[in-house]
Amino acid sequence: MKSRRKFLQTLTVAGAAASLPIELMAEQAKKQKMIHQVFFWLNDGVDVKDFIKEASQLGKCKTVDKFYIGTPAPTEARDVVDNSYQVACTLFFDSIEDQNAYQVDPLHLKFIEKNSNKWSAVKVYDFVI
Repeated sequence: MKSRRKFLQTLTVAGAAASLPIELMAEQAKKQKMIHQVFFWLNDGVDVKDFIKEASQLGKCKTVDKFYIGTPAPTEARDVVDNSYQVACTLFFDSIEDQNAYQVDPLHLKFIEKNSNKWSAVKVYDFVI
C-alpha cells in the first residue's frame, strides 16, 4: 500500500512539473508581440484593387499596431514559394490579447460580413515575436 501511494505521489508531482514549462511558455507568449498574416484567394471576377481598398480598413481596428497589405511579389519561381494567392495582409499586435480583441472588433466583423463572398479561400498564420 505504501509503495502504491508513493508511486501516485511521484506521478502527481511529475505530471505537475511536466506541465509547468507549457504554462510558463503560454504566459510568456501572452506578453509577446504577435504577427497575424492573412492570405486571400479571391473568386474569379473580384477586382483586386477594390478588395485591397476594403481590406485596408482592417488597419484601422483599435488594437492593430501596424498593418501592411499587398499582392504576391514577382520573385523567381521556386518550389518553396507559394504565390497562388491574390492579396495578403500582415497585422502587428502588441499582445495576443490585442489580437483576440481584433477578432471581435466591429470593423473586422463588418469586413468579413461584407467581403467573405469575394474569396474562395483564406489562410492565416499567427506567430509571436
